Amino acid sequence: MNVARSFNNWRKFRQTVTELGRMSSRELQDLGIDRADIRSLARASIAR
Repeated sequence: MNVARSFNNWRKFRQTVTELGRMSSRELQDLGIDRADIRSLARASIAR
């Protein structure tokens, strides 16, 4: 994996974690997301 791709994946991971982390527990619940699952969902977002 090249450096640019690694950096872009890291940025996408951080952006996902940040955006989901800013949501209220109610908003996350409405989406069916548990707060403890945010990091694993962010990892999954870069695997796509």
